[in-house]
Amino acid sequence: MADTGFWIEEFPVAVTVTDAEGTILAMNRRSCEAFAAEGGAALVGSSIFACHPEPARSKVTALFKGRSANSYTIRKCGRKKIIHQTPWYRDGVFAGFVELSIPIPDELPHFERQ
Repeated sequence: MADTGFWIEEFPVAVTVTDAEGTILAMNRRSCEAFAAEGGAALVGSSIFACHPEPARSKVTALFKGRSANSYTIRKCGRKKIIHQTPWYRDGVFAGFVELSIPIPDELPHFERQ
């Protein structure tokens, strides 16, 4: 079988994946860079809950309990980003969350499509 995960390391979006209990399973290169001050790649195997102070920890806990997606924008180091946290499933069973941190321009066009 061909290696289909090769693209994610150089993908220009930070991708962090947890299991259903909140343990960090994977971080791509951008994610490791974004969280370098907190440990970077060494965070794999640790709890996502320990990585968040209050009130963010309560929000993450609620996401896991409700298994619902969450999106918001931030500005970090002068760059605007959209953060999208969404559950992922294996064989129809909740398996954890994927967080995408996507750099976006300050002004973003919006289109209504039918």
